[in-house]
Amino acid sequence: MELMDIVGRARPPEPWAEGENIPWHDPAFSWRMLAEHLSQEHDAASRRLVVIEKHVEWIHRALLGGRPTRVLDLGCGPGLYTSRLAELGHQCVGIDYSPASILYATETAQEEGLRCAYRCEDIRSADYGAGLGLVMLIFGEFNVFRPADAALILNKARRALAPGGLLLLEPHTFDAVQQMGNQMPHWYSAERGLFSDRPHLYLEESYWDEAAATATTRYYIVDAQTAAVTRYASTLQAYTDEQYWRLLTQHGYTDITLYPALAAPEQATQSDLIAISARKPQP
Repeated sequence: MELMDIVGRARPPEPWAEGENIPWHDPAFSWRMLAEHLSQEHDAASRRLVVIEKHVEWIHRALLGGRPTRVLDLGCGPGLYTSRLAELGHQCVGIDYSPASILYATETAQEEGLRCAYRCEDIRSADYGAGLGLVMLIFGEFNVFRPADAALILNKARRALAPGGLLLLEPHTFDAVQQMGNQMPHWYSAERGLFSDRPHLYLEESYWDEAAATATTRYYIVDAQTAAVTRYASTLQAYTDEQYWRLLTQHGYTDITLYPALAAPEQATQSDLIAISARKPQP
């Protein structure tokens, strides 16, 4: 792209038409993102460990009743949840699209002797296995997918669960996605950053599509030396609480429970996310 392509851009963009997400699978990007995952200064890419430990305790005690089971973490990142669940006796598998995160998670499991296995794959096409006690997709990742892909993931998860097994989602609230789509454009300059190791300008703009209930964000990275422009885009699908419940019911889940957060209410750290558990029925 060139600078004039930014000037002549389509407004508003069509949801998912200009890219489905930021480049998690790009090796260089994934190494820069890994540093953000591991940072203890913010809860942006991954939560800080003090927060994760509270979540893992809630999952283990409140959701699973303290009983070890087989766990699949979709979008596992560097294994910060799975490694701690494994320490509590669970046998874990993590799938993520980021090669740096998967390498870090694999090396951590080997060094610490944890019962964890990791695969660098797209969760839409990956094999989930069978006989699982828990499948989890947390930190707002469910909303990244087109509705058809979200349905595919729900169906694959249900098939992979043992009868009575649990699905745990942590999606965005409808209002949170709407607010993301209505954010004002902003920009900054940087010597290096998440999207580039070179000096660059970062420009971001978002759009809310009322009819589709989607928020699409464009990211333009302008190289300071060459003026070359790289564009990324991501779209989030908004759902109401009722729509989440209906979607899970339609895909064969029962015992659907909505929680205000992925932990006890007093431990909630992010009001833009909720937690939902749902069960695969017994035969």
